[in-house]
Amino acid sequence: MENTPAQSQAHLDKLVNYLMKAGKKSVAKKIFDNTLKEIKSSGHMNPTIVVETAIENASPTIMIKSKRLGWSVYQVPVEVKPVKRFFYAVRWILDAAHSKKGKPMYKKLAEELLAAYSNQGYAVKKKEESHKMAEANKAFAYMAKYIN
Repeated sequence: MENTPAQSQAHLDKLVNYLMKAGKKSVAKKIFDNTLKEIKSSGHMNPTIVVETAIENASPTIMIKSKRLGWSVYQVPVEVKPVKRFFYAVRWILDAAHSKKGKPMYKKLAEELLAAYSNQGYAVKKKEESHKMAEANKAFAYMAKYIN
């Protein structure tokens, strides 16, 4: 999944928008810039590549959706679209960063991005959990055609 520089910049801008709270984009941009500086100070020469790789490592390819047929509810594994992959990866990374306490947001976000970059941390764990659930319910994969 190679990204062009324009796509990469769009992803970074979208990440800033997800980071933003109460319409304060300048605060979110400052947090993100400090996060990139923190990643660079930890020894990585190109922090944007670290961010892109971390998001790619935390992106789920398959997830579970509930489908009700008759009186039963089935957990049906479905493939995740690229836009949603990015959304879930960023959401899980930001949730992990928000749940930590006692540090500035840019340090927490940098730690979580570096953890996802090295295939560790909360976001990657959520992705693997999602894949395990889909694998366990692959018997219902034939029902995917009934899901919108």
